[in-house]
Amino acid sequence: MKRFAFLLLIVIFFTACKSTSPIVTSKKGAPKEKLSRSEKRKTNQLAEQLIDAAADNLGVKYKYAGTTRAGYDCSGLIYTIFNAENITLPRNSLQQSKIGVVLNPKKDQAQKGDLIFFKTNKNREINHVGIVIEATDDEIKFIHSSTSKGVIISSTKEPYYQKTFVQINRVL
Repeated sequence: MKRFAFLLLIVIFFTACKSTSPIVTSKKGAPKEKLSRSEKRKTNQLAEQLIDAAADNLGVKYKYAGTTRAGYDCSGLIYTIFNAENITLPRNSLQQSKIGVVLNPKKDQAQKGDLIFFKTNKNREINHVGIVIEATDDEIKFIHSSTSKGVIISSTKEPYYQKTFVQINRVL
């Protein structure tokens, strides 16, 4: 009887300790769970708000470690516009590249509001980020803060960005 009670206690303990929340992983190319129409609408609306916030900063100069209209670096721009919508992202582009679902290598999956990442340095690690504003089968347009021109719109059709493109992350 003691043995039975002990086994019953063990079974209850292990079933009571079972996690009730799913573990979220970011597998490459993993499809997002099906969203309802209202959830899709909210996500699309949020993407538009983020793009509008980024576009409001077009022409703002580049400033290393900048996170204000006095000047932005690339990750500072992304960090600031997402933060304004109460979405907390890491402060640098390498850490931002580890958030969300990586859609690569298929550029054709990119949507407005996704983050686009580049390796533009000699260390060959991600060091540049932008926000997707338009995506077609053969081109992605994005807003980012470039060191030479400040906050601008660029395209993956430009040879520099074509050569340094690494991945796209869905964070919304």
